[in-house]
Amino acid sequence: MKRLLSLAFALVPALAFGQTLSVTGGKADATNVVVRTDEKLPGNRAVHGADGSWIQSSGKDGVFVIPSLKAGQTIEYKFIQVKRQPPTEFKFKETAGEHVDVLFGDRPVLRYMNKPRDGTTKDTHELTFKPFHHVFDPKTGQTLLTNGAGLAANKDLLFPHHRGLFFAFNRINTGDKQESDTWHGRNGEYTLHEKMLATEAGEVFARHRALLTWHGRDGKTFATEERELTAYNVSGGTLLDFVSELKTDRPKVRLDGDPQHAGFHFRANMEVSKNGKANTYYLRPDGKDKPGATRNWDAKGKNPATVNLPWNAMSFVTGGQRYTVLRINHPDNPKETRGSERDYGRFGDYFEYDLTPSNPLKLKYRVWIQEGEMTGEQCEALAAGFVQSPTVKLAK
Repeated sequence: MKRLLSLAFALVPALAFGQTLSVTGGKADATNVVVRTDEKLPGNRAVHGADGSWIQSSGKDGVFVIPSLKAGQTIEYKFIQVKRQPPTEFKFKETAGEHVDVLFGDRPVLRYMNKPRDGTTKDTHELTFKPFHHVFDPKTGQTLLTNGAGLAANKDLLFPHHRGLFFAFNRINTGDKQESDTWHGRNGEYTLHEKMLATEAGEVFARHRALLTWHGRDGKTFATEERELTAYNVSGGTLLDFVSELKTDRPKVRLDGDPQHAGFHFRANMEVSKNGKANTYYLRPDGKDKPGATRNWDAKGKNPATVNLPWNAMSFVTGGQRYTVLRINHPDNPKETRGSERDYGRFGDYFEYDLTPSNPLKLKYRVWIQEGEMTGEQCEALAAGFVQSPTVKLAK
């Protein structure tokens, strides 16, 4: 399967059954470290740790996830063939013309909203002008944690154009004296799901990659995007990787906006907008803030505490349960990133970028969702698991 970008996993040579590999941690304690072999291997297999632990590896792509790897720690694993009962696996379930679900066994994990744009009326356009991803609660899959399911036509709701995990810009100069806004889509702009390029699902992860086109006010395509989402089978929460590559054949497309209306964002479901000030707070690298308090980059103030944050976490309550969402910004992403937080449950960041045929935009983010609260140390370890690659060696 084609890989868009090199994510922060360790890529190792193909393993033969019986071979041993050692994995050594980097400078910081890390959790959920993804290790991948460089080619597919047949048969049932597992990775057996020297400490007696077992980690199942993907039946298709030789992937396994190390739950915890301390700074400088070395763990040895042996790649072995085993006979075992069929494990619980990820799978895709499509509702044609509406959405594609990612399930782990029978538990919903993600929902890719890819309904074709309907420009018949203003309301039908508003409901279908951009694809996005819903996220379900990581324990039962019964609670929808994100916003955007059939809400856009209801004018009484708060900012219903914010939907789930989504990526857009509100000030785009396409080079033809036309400014487009794929965030709001109020002047006919839209992003369209064209087709699914690839899907892969097994016991360790599910991944899908879609082709999208970005359209201006005139309906013409000014950019194409390959957007990839990966969900991993890990304990304690939902681990997601968002990867995107945006291209253009125009001389230059200027991507710009403001922190509230551009970039890659998470929007919690509408209930959070009603109880946000009382129950929503942000946890950042410099500590936990009080409920209802937010930080936002402003061109006049340019608060350095909102620039190039390596990670940010939002804790909120919905359905009587507290959840925390951690969003990790990979250091390879464009700079400077300018942060946005809202007590109603939306946060993310944006940047300015000149998109040209020789300068595509490549992005990679990690998102972690769990029940309950998190500590700064937990966030740091998850970020380290994403941005630092361990040292991996095969035994001779």
